[in-house]
Amino acid sequence: MSLDPETFEEQKYVDYFPKLQQAYKSAFNRMNERYDSTLVHGIDQSILNESEPHYEGDGEFTVELPDDPHDRIDGVVVVSDEKLDELLDVYVEELKTELRRVFDVPE
Repeated sequence: MSLDPETFEEQKYVDYFPKLQQAYKSAFNRMNERYDSTLVHGIDQSILNESEPHYEGDGEFTVELPDDPHDRIDGVVVVSDEKLDELLDVYVEELKTELRRVFDVPE
């Protein structure tokens, strides 16, 4: 069975939930090894916990972030908007890579 966008949307919080958890955890662990753990944890708990993964088809995942990620991290960790944007972009790319790996979807 190959993954398709409609099935992914219907099943992501039912049958696919363990795989989603695995992808998010793997991305977190990889980011935590390479970047400031306080910032990575803050992004994970304040921004990505409200993100919405989507499968677009043809090996392409997207991750919809909640509104106002900068406001969400204020008071959690001190970081410039530029550094947050940069690290968030890297984190989302890492997450998309892990989603492709966990769901065995070629790029």
